[in-house]
Amino acid sequence: MSNVLLEMRSITKTFPGVKALDQVSLQVIPQEIHALVGENGAGKSTLMNVLSGVYPYGTYEGDILFEGETCNFKDIKHSEGKGIVIIHQELALVPYLSIAENIFLGNETAKNGVINWHTTIQKTSELLKKVGLTENPNTLVKDIGVGKQQLVEIAKALSKNVKLLILDEPTAALNENDSQNLLDLLLGLKKQGITSILISHKLNEVVRVANSITIIRDGKTIETLKVGIDEINEDRIIKGMVGRDMTHRYPERTPDIGEVIFEVKDWNAYHPLNEERMISKSVNINVRKGEIVGIAGLMGAGRTELAMGVFGKSYGKRITGTVIKDGKQIDTSSVSKAINNGIAYLSEDRKAYGLVLIKDIRFNVTLANLGKISKNGIIDDYKESQAANDFRNKFAIKTPSIFQKAINLSGGNQQKVVLSKWIFAQPDILILDEPTRGIDVGAKYEIYGIINELAAAGKGVIFISSEMPEILGMCDRIYVMDEGAICGELKQAEASQETIMKMILSSRGRDN
Repeated sequence: MSNVLLEMRSITKTFPGVKALDQVSLQVIPQEIHALVGENGAGKSTLMNVLSGVYPYGTYEGDILFEGETCNFKDIKHSEGKGIVIIHQELALVPYLSIAENIFLGNETAKNGVINWHTTIQKTSELLKKVGLTENPNTLVKDIGVGKQQLVEIAKALSKNVKLLILDEPTAALNENDSQNLLDLLLGLKKQGITSILISHKLNEVVRVANSITIIRDGKTIETLKVGIDEINEDRIIKGMVGRDMTHRYPERTPDIGEVIFEVKDWNAYHPLNEERMISKSVNINVRKGEIVGIAGLMGAGRTELAMGVFGKSYGKRITGTVIKDGKQIDTSSVSKAINNGIAYLSEDRKAYGLVLIKDIRFNVTLANLGKISKNGIIDDYKESQAANDFRNKFAIKTPSIFQKAINLSGGNQQKVVLSKWIFAQPDILILDEPTRGIDVGAKYEIYGIINELAAAGKGVIFISSEMPEILGMCDRIYVMDEGAICGELKQAEASQETIMKMILSSRGRDN
């Protein structure tokens, strides 16, 4: 078919104990943005890894046709030679190399083994211009933000004469402005003849830019929706993804709020690399038993810095302030002291700070409370396995066994393991920093349910999120934070995106 750029026919991929893809088929036409959506673990990334040669020919069943030709890709280099380039969610850039070096890494402009740096810099400047960057090609990648790093990855793809660009969750770690810039770039590349496959959990972005949307559930193709032909909206996509209507994105809850259980008073902290810059400014917050308290704010407001500072002074210098629990001052000057005083912190970066990826589920679940499963310093394997299995069943962690390595789990299931770890530590206060980042709507709903159960059990929950609807849908009370300071407090009934933004802008006006 001349009007089909890519066709994947009946792709089946099996891992030990799991059929990740079951007869999945996909058609992509030239010069379109084709979205691939589904729950965590549905098989989206696996399908793209098959296409790009990460999983080489012979490790799966089915056929791949590109530009009408049957392709048996043996590795990524092979697929890139045909013009298929994948950008993974975890960026593959070397921080201490320059932008130019990263773009041409493995694809150097060289003759007789000698790199032509003049040509390299010139080509890099041209590529950066195409993606809207004005950075010096000699700038180290570590010195530019994540949004610009994502654009460098796209420039790297363009250097390989890309025909089909695959982007796996490209906006997951970006703020709203950087996300919009990247999506605008994809639309611009489409006009230049470049076709894209976009994997994303952000359905509003999918609806905005996609020409076609293929939904995958449990390793099977559910349907492909075409813009201009099918009725497309977020509810329709969600139903295909999770197999049911989700009229309520947030579980219903009747809060039972008690007395104040946790307070942070007069908290001040300075940046660890620039001790003249304050990252927390006289912060005062409190949480009651059974209450979910949100901290809203724009990117860079200081929410994570505050949370990490309170949890064992994990971030910041010259930290001062008081932490009070059950009316008594407690010592949270180290992570172990914070945990021993009943505080848990779920990091926004589960892979770097939440999990030991090369270890199994059993190891990760019990890591924060080894004393509960050991005696005289010796771990009881039976108790450890029992605890891990209990959480696996309770939180419906999708895995063949508790001996599965964390790195092999989907994002949603990884997050459930992190939650299991901290709940096993039996905390009274849980600080949840972006607990649903990079997770699909179905897994989000399950995690919201877990959070509600914790509140119902009398725990105090601090909920940090960059997604305003999530803050409004989950929290009983909301602190608004900007530039390291609390600039307002709202009850759920009076909170809206507009009132939160007004508080932030009003605060900036006062500072000026």
